[in-house]
Amino acid sequence: MNFYSLNKKAPKVSFKDAVVKGIAPDRGLYFPEKITPLPATFFEEIDSLSNYEIAFEAIHQFVCEDISQNKLNTILEDVLDFDFPVIEIEDNIATLELFHGPTMAFKDVGARFMARCLGHFSKEKSNEVTVLVATSGDTGGAVANGFLGVEGVNVVILYPSGKVSDIQERQLTTLGQNIAALEVDGTFDDCQKMVKTAFLDAELLENMQLTSANSINVARWLPQLFYFLFTYKQLKSKNKEIVFSVPSGNFGNICAGMVAQKLGMPVTQFVASTNVNDTVPQFMRTQNYKPKPSTATISNAMDVGDPSNFIRIRHLYKDNFDMLKQNLSSYSFTDAETKEAMLKIYKESGYITDPHGAVGYLGLKKFKEEHPSAYGIFLETAHPVKFLDVVEETLGKSLEIPPQIQKVMDKEKNSIKISTYKEVKDYLLGR
Repeated sequence: MNFYSLNKKAPKVSFKDAVVKGIAPDRGLYFPEKITPLPATFFEEIDSLSNYEIAFEAIHQFVCEDISQNKLNTILEDVLDFDFPVIEIEDNIATLELFHGPTMAFKDVGARFMARCLGHFSKEKSNEVTVLVATSGDTGGAVANGFLGVEGVNVVILYPSGKVSDIQERQLTTLGQNIAALEVDGTFDDCQKMVKTAFLDAELLENMQLTSANSINVARWLPQLFYFLFTYKQLKSKNKEIVFSVPSGNFGNICAGMVAQKLGMPVTQFVASTNVNDTVPQFMRTQNYKPKPSTATISNAMDVGDPSNFIRIRHLYKDNFDMLKQNLSSYSFTDAETKEAMLKIYKESGYITDPHGAVGYLGLKKFKEEHPSAYGIFLETAHPVKFLDVVEETLGKSLEIPPQIQKVMDKEKNSIKISTYKEVKDYLLGR
């Protein structure tokens, strides 16, 4: 399986090279040369398979030339050592909890999978790899935890100062070892732009091997399709039309779900639910893609004005808007609407959502206004405690701090404040 740049001005590469490079020399995202649907029997018999077996069958075609079956099994057993429960909260509405991993965010799956792939590949090389990643919230903590102590890999995380929650910041600034945090005076879009600029900097590339652990990296992005399949396994017996509502920022998660659909997973529709950073909802209304500066919200992981992975989604549907619209709906919501939804869900069901999950719920409810018979799942992408102030203030309730979070609460923050790309470059060359 080869991967090619969506800008189509760079050579095709193997999975291994796509992971190590992160982004193509022409600045395009890598995409698999083909997506071969799984046999119908796979979905007919999915409820008899373990999560490890499901994940192996789903990812094998993309990685088999670079990772042996035994090694892939080992990686998957290490990555998927926690649960992905589906919790019903209303008639025909459930939430998929993706926060039972080590950093209590959905990105644990992709970050751990990529870390183990890169660790495996780095053993074959004598030089170190530097992972450069921008975060709007949970990516940083998940990547930091996934790569902590991985031999031959250094991690540098850029995050926007004052625009991530206190717990998110602690998860990416307190680990030390091979993890460094650069606190950027700016937005997530500024951080992401710095990362992309670094990948085109000839002087940097001459002095180090850079790769990205954002969802632009195929090893971070693709494994997210696993838990859509795990959810279908849990819901198959309901024999209902399935709709996924995905809180969306950089659009890697929902894009991975759409790859699961291309593999043959029966699903009626995907809903991309956003906060006021509504570039994609606007596109779905106007067919005009107009990126804009991001706006800070209480669902900060979705504060993205130019989502990198939306080009992959358009490519999946051959940039045919009518075909895309048959599979994707998209709606945006304000902070006030988000808080109102959090309170409504809690009062009516006792279930506590984080702000991102609440946006997913709102998108699902909007879609179901015209499709009431659909069975909807909204993704709860992070544990509510990661947004402690907002959740407690909105619900008027104190939350218990889980052990995964308690262990970072008393650790000392260690970050380097920067404001320009030159400072990023100087830091990397200084390492």
